Amino acid sequence: MLMERTDVQQVSNAMMNMLHAEEIDIINDFHDAALAKDVEKVDELFAVVEFDVEDHFSEEEQMMEESQFYGMQMHKSEHDTMRGKLKKLRENWDKTKNPELVIRFLEDDFKHWIVLHISRWDSETAMHIGDTN
Repeated sequence: MLMERTDVQQVSNAMMNMLHAEEIDIINDFHDAALAKDVEKVDELFAVVEFDVEDHFSEEEQMMEESQFYGMQMHKSEHDTMRGKLKKLRENWDKTKNPELVIRFLEDDFKHWIVLHISRWDSETAMHIGDTN
């Protein structure tokens, strides 16, 4: 397991908290498959991770746009940076099928990024949006 749900702070929007919890569960499965060096499972979960991350980011971006969040472009640029890193990881994975690439990315980059991103951008965005549920 890469991380616990409690490793990321709760924000003041239930939808965002749900998106974060789902993503952590999927990332943990992805990490576990890479640790097990289960190339087929990593392949299968890569598509799930890509879909989930895009769904998560797009949902937040839609909420920011609808609420006219003043920091939307800065927040979205962080999403775009992570989209680019995931795309590069996917390209390297498709060439090498090396589980170590996935492990290093998740442990050295993604985990730290998501914790900081949620505490900074998602927290502030959620306060602006409020709880839509």
